[in-house]
Amino acid sequence: MEIRFEHSPKEVSRMDTEELRSSFLTGNLMNDDAVTLVYTHYDRVIMGGAKPVSKTLSLEAHPELKAGYFLERRELGVINVGGKGSITVDGQTYTLNKLDCIYVGKGCREVTFRSENPADPALFYLLSAPAHQVYPVQFLAGHQANPTQMGSRQTANERTIYKYIYADGLQSCQLVMGLTILKEGSVWNTMPAHTHTRRMEAYFYFDVPAGQRVVHFMGKPDETRHLVVAGNQGIISPPWSIHSGCGTSNYSFIWGMAGENYTYTDMDAVAIEDLR
Repeated sequence: MEIRFEHSPKEVSRMDTEELRSSFLTGNLMNDDAVTLVYTHYDRVIMGGAKPVSKTLSLEAHPELKAGYFLERRELGVINVGGKGSITVDGQTYTLNKLDCIYVGKGCREVTFRSENPADPALFYLLSAPAHQVYPVQFLAGHQANPTQMGSRQTANERTIYKYIYADGLQSCQLVMGLTILKEGSVWNTMPAHTHTRRMEAYFYFDVPAGQRVVHFMGKPDETRHLVVAGNQGIISPPWSIHSGCGTSNYSFIWGMAGENYTYTDMDAVAIEDLR
């Protein structure tokens, strides 16, 4: 498990490309027969991936957590972005097709991941936050998620937003989680941009076609920076930073948040003409 510490806006304004990438961009989170985790000190969120190919993978407690098991003081959201697979939580098995989601609450001791077909492995994206209240394990199929149509073809941001873990969906202590799929011909996500200083946000870009990239914009609205992102990489977005991307093709991404405010619509909008 890699550890990432926080950075102030003043520090970020002085970073070069490599410093920005090593601070806010993860490597490939989907590695064969491995659980790959990144612990960020922004709201103590852990983002990661589990890609079981030839064996079943377990979610282990790392020494940095000082816990007997991973979810002793945490909650977990998982979305499958690959082939059909299953997650077993304390002996109960749940089957996840692509875009299905499961919430696993604080106190669950054993979590394992398995693919049904090694030739088309499941790709489980993980997002975990500290929890102070217990909620039960909950499952939501992708086609049952609440879809919202946003944007337009004229502004190249026609997209569908699917909400999974939020106040009116799967219940959690503080975790909020969902995904966005851009329509063919659209490349912009989350534009106009916004910030929310009450909570951090994590992005995970997937279904980025081979040879294509997403240019992710971050930083203070009047002092933006950018990161060039490949598929299956994640972005750590500080609460004071915008988080928006533009691709060389259409793509999809999972968004997730944790912090002081649980309300999905908690956003401080930034007008396009005010970006610098």
